[in-house]
Amino acid sequence: SLMDLLDLSFDGLWAIARGQASGEVCGLYPCQNERYYPAVIAPRTRAGSTLRVMPARLPTSTAVAAPRVGALDRLAGDDPAMQRLIGQAKRLVDSKVSLLIHGETGSGKEVLAKALHDHSSRAHKPFIAVNCASIPESLIESELFGYTPGSFTGGRSKGMKGLIAQSDGGTLFLDEIGDMPLHLQTRFLRVLSEQEVLPLGAEQPIAVDLNVIAATHRDLRGCIERASFREDLYYRLSGATLQLPPLRERRDIGWLIDTIFAEEAARLGVQTALLPEARERLSAHNWPGNIRELRNALRFALALAGERPVSPDELPAGLGDALPAPAAPLDEAYAGLDLDVDADRLLRVLRKHKWSITATAQELDVCRATVYRQMKRYRITPPNQL
Repeated sequence: SLMDLLDLSFDGLWAIARGQASGEVCGLYPCQNERYYPAVIAPRTRAGSTLRVMPARLPTSTAVAAPRVGALDRLAGDDPAMQRLIGQAKRLVDSKVSLLIHGETGSGKEVLAKALHDHSSRAHKPFIAVNCASIPESLIESELFGYTPGSFTGGRSKGMKGLIAQSDGGTLFLDEIGDMPLHLQTRFLRVLSEQEVLPLGAEQPIAVDLNVIAATHRDLRGCIERASFREDLYYRLSGATLQLPPLRERRDIGWLIDTIFAEEAARLGVQTALLPEARERLSAHNWPGNIRELRNALRFALALAGERPVSPDELPAGLGDALPAPAAPLDEAYAGLDLDVDADRLLRVLRKHKWSITATAQELDVCRATVYRQMKRYRITPPNQL
């Protein structure tokens, strides 16, 4: 069906079909990240005839919008860990189970949270993202809960609607929840349990329909032991934990490079290509900053290259220095080294793929981090590091 193919709600699809979106840019996103812009053309009529227009049978305001199919599927290629995570996310998204996303900094926690929202029945409602680590502690309470007029000096004369109230009916995403001040954790626990928020200076709480997705890179159990995070709030937020793998362990890094490269090139309005040697260097990097670092590197390279194809010269300095360059066979270098069967197979596959870690990991059906660990274990050194 169209809803299985296109990333579009029923309302948006119906608006296009009825010609009500002619003044807007309405993109349809089928597979392969291609984008199509449909146009609606009025039917021709014979001279002297009249055209009877049927009224649009739009959904009523009480109808629930259909989920945006494909929001989660566009997060990964063929990486097994990510595919398992996406499968779990699809089953949990509308289950009313609270979700906690755990992953390293830059691994895409907010992107996953937004995809969960877009895939849910709340997709037509607001998605409000709050980074608990970036808001000053003196302001986070008023930002989250809001305040009434005259609550404190320097506030807005008309007061302010807090982020919790703004997310009513939609999704509130709390990034770096482990950095939320302890005294606010107590107030927020009451919001979750009572589904109501009390702005600063107000006497009566406001009811909210709240769906919260939290995320952190911290070990919250360790924070509980250090008395910096409430145990009851942890169990309230972690009905299910989605573990995002770091970029260095993902097998779909080639797909990610191509996808992000295309996105950044479109954002800059340039038509260019990524040369194979640059792509190989990107694939070999360890990416401690994860997807955020990859996106920044590609953005930097595209800005330098302009309309030229992106070569290794445009990549940030030091990126992929560990990439081994093709060289002569290393039989002499490894003569006398006692390798067992696994080490011998690893060495053969590395040579076969000219020391490409990504290709070696794919043939051995392991992650890239495992290849690096085995090379270290068996003292296998790339030719450019001998």
